[in-house]
Amino acid sequence: AKKIFDLGLLRRILRYAAPYKNRFYVSVALSIVLALFSPIRPYLIQVTINDYIKQGVDGSGSLKIKMQELVIWITIIQIGLLLLESAIRFYFSYITAWLGQTVVKDLRVQVYRKILGFNLSQFDKTPIGALTTRTINDIEAINDIFAEGLIPIIADLLSILCILFFMFYIDWRLTLICLAPFPILLVGTWIFKESVNKSFIRVRNAVANLNAFVQEHITGMQVVQAFASEEKEFAKFRKINAEHRNANIRAIFAYSIFFPLVEIVLAAGTGLMVWWAATHA
Repeated sequence: AKKIFDLGLLRRILRYAAPYKNRFYVSVALSIVLALFSPIRPYLIQVTINDYIKQGVDGSGSLKIKMQELVIWITIIQIGLLLLESAIRFYFSYITAWLGQTVVKDLRVQVYRKILGFNLSQFDKTPIGALTTRTINDIEAINDIFAEGLIPIIADLLSILCILFFMFYIDWRLTLICLAPFPILLVGTWIFKESVNKSFIRVRNAVANLNAFVQEHITGMQVVQAFASEEKEFAKFRKINAEHRNANIRAIFAYSIFFPLVEIVLAAGTGLMVWWAATHA
């Protein structure tokens, strides 16, 4: 059976972050803080419009002046929160990127030491280009787990939960209307995930084949020229290069379908929200 999520593999990767667990915990704590910041500014904007600007327009002169002062103070608070959130987000992005690069450095050193311990027969059976791809490109993908994957996903999920909590607190019926197109997005995301996963495997294999072919034929160019096989080998290169191009095009095609779908779902949710608010005003 195909594994959708390999928890054991994730644990093995997280072991490399153990020497830097303090920064890992700090990044998780910052993700929680950023999640708590997410609904504050929109909530302050709602309070400003509903409780102050609206009353200031309908009230007397003295009330208007008082409301203007309150709006100014709330605006100053929002600017301060924005600056504080930007600083926290900058440090969060920096520490997750640092963690990812440090883990990749340690892992790459360990993999290189492993390769140095191989028997010579291993290099006869395995193309050097494939080993180079596994050592550099594949390990670099692990950086995405920390810089753009695990911790940022936790931060985004916490932000979504906090925002949904405030939305249900303010108006649960309007929130349900906004979330009506959400199942379409879930199905589209699952299809996109499956397509991108297959495309990533194809791209990785294509890059390995391309690197192996180029490395072997550049170092062995004298043999190719000795047997007058330039045209034959060039045809092989064009085929491998075309496979690499097609693999990347398939990956790009998945993105070109998914993100317009997200925009359509967003537009549908906004339209439903406006329709419900207009009919129940």
